Amino acid sequence: MKKSNKTRTVRPAMRTFASRFILASAIILAGVMQTGKPATAQDNFPNQVHIAAGERASGRILNVGIGRSVVINLAEDAADVLVSNPEIADAVLRTPRRIFVIGNTAGQSRLVLFGRSGRELASFNLRVEKDTSDLTRIIRKLIPGSNISAESFNGSVVLSGTAKTSLEAQQAADIAAKFQGVDSSTEVVNLISVSGKDQVHLKVTVAEVERSVIKQLGVQFTNATLTGPAAAATGNFIPFLGRTNDFSVNSNIINQLNVGTVLNVGGTSIDARLQALQRDGVVRTLAEPNLTAISGENASFLAGGEFPIPIAQDDNEITFEFKTFGVGLDFTPIVMSGGRISLRVKTEVSELSNDGSITLSDIVIPALKVRRAESTIELPSGGTLVMAGLLKEQYQQTVDGVPGLMQLPILGSLFKSRDFLREQTELMVFVTPYVVNPVARQQLVRPDENLMPPSDAETIFLNRLNKIFSVNETGDAGTYHGQVGFIYK
Repeated sequence: MKKSNKTRTVRPAMRTFASRFILASAIILAGVMQTGKPATAQDNFPNQVHIAAGERASGRILNVGIGRSVVINLAEDAADVLVSNPEIADAVLRTPRRIFVIGNTAGQSRLVLFGRSGRELASFNLRVEKDTSDLTRIIRKLIPGSNISAESFNGSVVLSGTAKTSLEAQQAADIAAKFQGVDSSTEVVNLISVSGKDQVHLKVTVAEVERSVIKQLGVQFTNATLTGPAAAATGNFIPFLGRTNDFSVNSNIINQLNVGTVLNVGGTSIDARLQALQRDGVVRTLAEPNLTAISGENASFLAGGEFPIPIAQDDNEITFEFKTFGVGLDFTPIVMSGGRISLRVKTEVSELSNDGSITLSDIVIPALKVRRAESTIELPSGGTLVMAGLLKEQYQQTVDGVPGLMQLPILGSLFKSRDFLREQTELMVFVTPYVVNPVARQQLVRPDENLMPPSDAETIFLNRLNKIFSVNETGDAGTYHGQVGFIYK
């Protein structure tokens, strides 16, 4: 019984001693690990550093924030402290086992701690920079889910880590620029990698319809000179009767219908002509440029050509500069949270035109008819937005005639002409972005894949320029199903 009692009283004591030993060992090990582990973004600028007894702390890098302090706790008594450059940092021996290090200005210095016997206890390579610990916490708070770290290097902030989208990476850079207190981003180095590179496919549709109506009607008298005996001539003055139509609204129209007659009575010759024109025109312009780009990157597209423009140089020399025209598209997509896409879009449809062209030294320089739209919009993937639109109507009409005679009820039409013009234009620009992924090559079809030349017999006897495939209504297995590619009827 006594033996059993001894055993019961000894085991609790042994457990208590073992628990205390394990706890003390864990504390010492935690202190060693805290001073020896690699610094992360959160402890690049530590508040306290612990040096255990017997630990060889030599040449360790210690980051100190400008205007901040670091407390160094020693397990042994220190008698002296040395700072190689006091302008960079100060070290104060508060107690033999506690030293305060204060950062003054950005730079590098060296800190050495000596014991009572003159032995070196620890040495640090001091790097005094702006403390970016607060910046790292702010970024991770405002951009949840990101793993972005901020470090200071020679007065600049270096951002590293990963972000979910390019927008979050740009937002982190903007926050760092505000933290630096500068408007320019030259002091912020953005090394953030985007975990998911989203690709955006942009489809732009430019649809335009123009309708014009031209009407011209007039009577023209020419060569109406009275030269015979019936002429009421006075001296050298001979009466003359004539009228020429001047269509000022549509002056470039020269293919009017001319119907007339010549009346000869004695010495009198009258040439009367009726000019009439009516033209109705409809022009349909449709352009659909498509382009794909990575989120945050710029992409451009142009399908058209270039035309020369002469430029005068010294010594009466002329050089030519080429200007582009055609269907152009330029955009920069940014995939945002929630599947929304921010787009900076610039689209243009231009074509050569004689309206507005000029001639210099027998060189005709054509003009450009341009439809251009540029904007920044935001919409979901697959959503369509009318980026630009135009409704334009132009109306002109003139009536020219002989004063007095043109006012007659019926015969007045013989002494006047009418020129009429009405132009109506409707233009719309549709924008549709898609977040896309690459597909297999077998799922894509080239535009020329179904274009095949005809045989000589089909060209000679049937006037065919390409083969025509019959549509299989049953849908049996084969190469083609339905009307695919270049198929003409």
